[in-house]
Amino acid sequence: MTGTITRRTMLRGLGLAAGAAAVLRPDHALWAAPGAPDFLAAAKQADGSHALHGLMRSGEIRFTIPLGQRGHGGVVHPARPEAVAVARRPGREAVVVDCAEGREQLRFTPPEGRVFYGHGAFSADGRTFFTPENDYEGARGRVGIWDVEAGYKRLGEVSSGGVGPHEIRLEAGGATLLVANGGNATHPDMGREVLNPGTMQPNLTRIRVADGAVIDAVENEPALRMNSIRHLATRPDGLGAAVMQWQGDGHERPPLMMLHRMGEAVRLLAAPEPAHAAMRNYAGSVAFNRSGDLVAMTSPVGGRLQVFETETGRFRAALVAADVCGLAADPEGEGFIATDGRGRVLAVVADPAAEAGFRLKLRATHPVAWDNHVVVL
Repeated sequence: MTGTITRRTMLRGLGLAAGAAAVLRPDHALWAAPGAPDFLAAAKQADGSHALHGLMRSGEIRFTIPLGQRGHGGVVHPARPEAVAVARRPGREAVVVDCAEGREQLRFTPPEGRVFYGHGAFSADGRTFFTPENDYEGARGRVGIWDVEAGYKRLGEVSSGGVGPHEIRLEAGGATLLVANGGNATHPDMGREVLNPGTMQPNLTRIRVADGAVIDAVENEPALRMNSIRHLATRPDGLGAAVMQWQGDGHERPPLMMLHRMGEAVRLLAAPEPAHAAMRNYAGSVAFNRSGDLVAMTSPVGGRLQVFETETGRFRAALVAADVCGLAADPEGEGFIATDGRGRVLAVVADPAAEAGFRLKLRATHPVAWDNHVVVL
């Protein structure tokens, strides 16, 4: 724990979050205000600066808010039109945004010795915010705890259950946090250099919101210990999807997606060759579609978007889009919305006439380079 915050204070904050564990996601009537965006996405602007954009389903930009650092993932408040944009690792700021008005509300920073990884999660009632963080001197993963109603005041932190916690998601029901521990020990003074290649061990953990205890942890088999677990998607029935980035021998072709529900075995998904090799050992984003019967992942390195059936793991389609990475469920269909580094907003739509059964439909192009994620509001 950092600073002068006591464990009692920290656990009180966890208790507030746990009190909402049985509460279903509140009504999003406030999000439906006329003109409110459908998605959030960070981007690099034409002048080299960074910003957060509110996107309409049509691809139109509703608002633009400047960011001091490169943005990465956004996190949506469960009850009001508010979101947090967390800076990409090693991130040193998070920006709270009023999405109805398209304006910045406040900024907050991690304590000394901690940096953000670009992601976060709200508790079910929206009163507590969680951030995956790097304790870079101790080479430990931490989860920061923040009091939202007190202006995102720091309450404390707990262990992430691993090293390099990249993304965190609140699971259905609000009782557990799903954490992708990438396994990479890094230091902000050393860039993205992996400091523990010989001992790297990614894992997928679940943290009980009530007390911050790690109650579940799964790892890949030893031969896949260099497969860094990075990004997550969750389904209402407790199924989690995670995608990975291979840090080992470039000639190997390990699976890049895992599906897991607590108490069950891990399922690894991969397309048949040569489609799998085209991902080039890198998955950047993952999402379930609206019904949850499809799950997709992207590779900006390979310029590919792949779709699988969730229940069977059957490979359905591979679509080509240069530098594609941002991915989210289409809230009005059974496909997906994707963004790429060329400024395009794309829809993945079913098309029986297409060879893959799906096709990409261009919604809009903007003079920006979209970052790795797009978030449904």
